[in-house]
Amino acid sequence: MQSNVTNSNVQFDIKNEGLKTAGKKRIEWALGRMPVLTLIKERFAKEKPLNNISVGACLHVTTESAGLMIALKAAGANVSICASNPLSTQDDVAASLVFDYGINVFAIRGEDNESYYNHIQQVLDTDPKITLDDGADVIATIHKSYSEGNRSITLPWASTEETTTGVIRLKALEKENRLLYPIIAVNDAQTKHLFDNRYGTGQSSLDGIIRATNKLIAGTTFVVCGYGWCSRGIAQKASGLGANVIVTEVDPFKALEAVMDGFRVMPMVEASKLGDIIISATGDINVIDTHHFPLMKDGVLLANSGHFNVEINLEGLKGLSLEVREVRPLVDEYTLKNSKKKINVLGEGRLVNLACAEGHPAEVMDLSFANQALSCEYISKNHSSLEKKVYTVPVSIDEAVATLKLKVMGIGIDTLTEEQKKYLSSWQIGT
Repeated sequence: MQSNVTNSNVQFDIKNEGLKTAGKKRIEWALGRMPVLTLIKERFAKEKPLNNISVGACLHVTTESAGLMIALKAAGANVSICASNPLSTQDDVAASLVFDYGINVFAIRGEDNESYYNHIQQVLDTDPKITLDDGADVIATIHKSYSEGNRSITLPWASTEETTTGVIRLKALEKENRLLYPIIAVNDAQTKHLFDNRYGTGQSSLDGIIRATNKLIAGTTFVVCGYGWCSRGIAQKASGLGANVIVTEVDPFKALEAVMDGFRVMPMVEASKLGDIIISATGDINVIDTHHFPLMKDGVLLANSGHFNVEINLEGLKGLSLEVREVRPLVDEYTLKNSKKKINVLGEGRLVNLACAEGHPAEVMDLSFANQALSCEYISKNHSSLEKKVYTVPVSIDEAVATLKLKVMGIGIDTLTEEQKKYLSSWQIGT
């Protein structure tokens, strides 16, 4: 662990400065595959829309989020970042952000809960006017402190939220009329959840499983818990690799959609008996629970792709087990007491795509972080008129991101003629 202040007054708590060279190479590789964010960064560097504004981020510290931090600094912001998951930090990236880009970083891969929340507090100590969250831990920390009587906190102007789990938490706060400041739900942008959640989570979750286990996916029975956008992507990618995919659901509409997409659908208690690989991506707790474990095949692989490590009941599994041992890096084998069956849990039950791999590809995070960057600019210009509620990303920003992405891909699309616009806005013309 290395905690200090550099000569340029950059604050940090990272693993090792010596990793910075490798980190910079990887950041540069990712930036070369994020052309939309690069275009935004170039405009930001000229216009400085965030000049002298403190921005605090709680995101996975990866090569892709590094690109976002660099873009925000180019906009003139004073930028700080901590991790949004104890196993998602890439330590070489953290080192490079500090020593090559002058950004405050408080993140170490494998940090315990105490360090995790200390790092969140270090970001909050920079008095951010705009916060960026992935899972809502920064926002929750502020709200808990405020509700416990700490009225000395200077509330941010507004925050963005990156992921489904965080949006669920924040809408619960809003419903209880306890939301203290405005939130922009970046996750709900079409250029985020339609692409990042489906294509990003789909590919990176399979990548994490394969890296951790070297398991052949073809021919396996692959159970996907849930059929939201993330789970759809996982199911599609697993099917594409030759797996026989089963989906479990609680929502009749999503269950029906999974059937129509060609997957078997059944209750979890039945799917537990059949799965060679079982992965949850629902955002809910104990999706894979104690009554499922004894039903599972000997040697089954369990993974989680939801934001928090609550989807697999690990305490319950431990209570049913004789012993737990690490059989491969980031693969823990639980031996059940009664049957002696072996159940393998990947990445400590945390986000398998980041615990066991590198997270989403840069090409898809280009869209998500372009939304983040433009939402920060929007907050800086409009925060005084925003209410204490959860907003969707403005359509103008969402469309701008999609348009830029098509442009850099060299793809053109049609536009409506005046006659067509008139037709679509009228009711008089019929059969």
